[in-house]
Amino acid sequence: MGYKTIAKQLGEKVTTVDAIICKWKKHKITVNLPQSSAPCKISPCEASMTMRTVRNQPRSTREDLVNDLKAAGTIVTKKTIGNTLCREGLKSCSARKVPLLKKAQVQACLKFANEHLNDSEENWMKVLWSDEIKIKLFGINSTRRVWRRNAACDPKNTIPTVKHGGGNMLWRCFSAKGTGQPHRIKGTMDRAMYRQILCENLLPSLKMGRGWVFQHDNDPKHKANATKECQKKKHIKVLEWPSQPPDLNPIENLWRKLKVRAAKRQPQNLNDLERICKEEWD
Repeated sequence: MGYKTIAKQLGEKVTTVDAIICKWKKHKITVNLPQSSAPCKISPCEASMTMRTVRNQPRSTREDLVNDLKAAGTIVTKKTIGNTLCREGLKSCSARKVPLLKKAQVQACLKFANEHLNDSEENWMKVLWSDEIKIKLFGINSTRRVWRRNAACDPKNTIPTVKHGGGNMLWRCFSAKGTGQPHRIKGTMDRAMYRQILCENLLPSLKMGRGWVFQHDNDPKHKANATKECQKKKHIKVLEWPSQPPDLNPIENLWRKLKVRAAKRQPQNLNDLERICKEEWD
């Protein structure tokens, strides 16, 4: 049939029929062809330079990368930089905060983890975990973002932290059987106060049965001779613990939940913060 006859029977324009037939003769298809995209604004050489910068400095912002290309004579937008990094498999993530450890401390943590790698679940259920923390009145700390693939714990992709800040100082303990009695630390905690906390809060919290183990970190107050004598008199077995372990204590998971829940309730003062923390902990 002719183009006019086909167009009349199908109720289409002659130009439409002509375009479809020409497309079939040339490409052997009748569906719409993909439209050609705009040319890439970043050359392969400039993309390689951007990737090299990100690999060496994952904390580089899109603005930093735009300025680097501008200095090289290429003007692009932040969106173009983001699209280029996404095509290379990178994504913007919040940098994890980890303790600033010395090499010897890293090796000690790794040794501890390897020694307890094959411990049974029953053994861990006998551990009573404890720790102190400061809950800030105005919520949790802000985050930073880095460009990375999967290496979340690479030193380049983390933010070192040190112990500082303000708010309520809290002591807590928990085990597989539940949470222990909380205690708010008023002022500066010394060795005598820590021993008092153990006597007033640790022992009443215990419903662990036989063979339980108490965990605390290597704070000087925890390792004092008087504290060790108190533990010996009370027949408290202490778990050997490396210094500054970044994520070995599971109570850190509870601290995170407590901080988030307390921040959502927006306490107005320290007494309000103490009440909210106790309610959320219970």
